[in-house]
Parts: sequence; structure tokens; C-alpha cells
Amino acid sequence: MEVHDSLTMETITWQDYEKVEIRVGTIIAVEDFPQARKPAFQIRVDLGEFGVKSSSAQITKLYTKDELLGKQVICVVNFPPKKVADFTSEVLITGFIPCEGEVVLAQPERPVPNGLKLL
Repeated sequence: MEVHDSLTMETITWQDYEKVEIRVGTIIAVEDFPQARKPAFQIRVDLGEFGVKSSSAQITKLYTKDELLGKQVICVVNFPPKKVADFTSEVLITGFIPCEGEVVLAQPERPVPNGLKLL
């Protein structure tokens, strides 16, 4: 496990942090993504007033499609869209990588309204 020294970590200002739109959404659809270079799913996330957005997520090692349906996730919603093979990823679903190739999703510890901003 890699440990980062806080002295080498780049600092940001509060204004930098305020620019990042981190919001909660609920996964409403999950499909296989065989065209992706690394194993991934194509996911649709309901972000409340921000609409339903697409994401490509490399989370196939720890999660099945059925497990993901209905799960709330924390997303960065203001990155520009990114083309992944023939798919456009509109949001970044966040998570932690404890081991190579494994992603543990970042989630609220209890249900909250879709679209709610992380402070």
C-alpha cells in the first residue's frame, strides 16, 4: 500500500476546491463495455436536478451489474465529457484503489437526495 507524505502533496486553495462539483447520484443502468481497453461498465447515474449522466467505470472486479443498480455513488460532474471507445463519459464516479485493478466506490453512509453537493 502506498502512503503519501503530506509534505510532498500539492496544496490547493479553498477557491480551487469550490470549483469541483462533487454530487451524489443513484445508478439506474449498468451495461457491459466490451469495447473498453480495460474491463469496465457503462453506467447511467441519476443526479437529480442535473439529469441522468453516463460514466465509464472500471469497477468490474468488486461489483456485479446487479449489485450496482440502485447504489448511490459520489461523482465529479464538471469535468469535460471524455470519449472512451465509442462511448461518452460525462461524469467521474469516485472510488478508492486499495489494490491494483480494484476500485472501492465512494458512497454516502446513508441515502441522500440525488444531486446533493459534497461540502
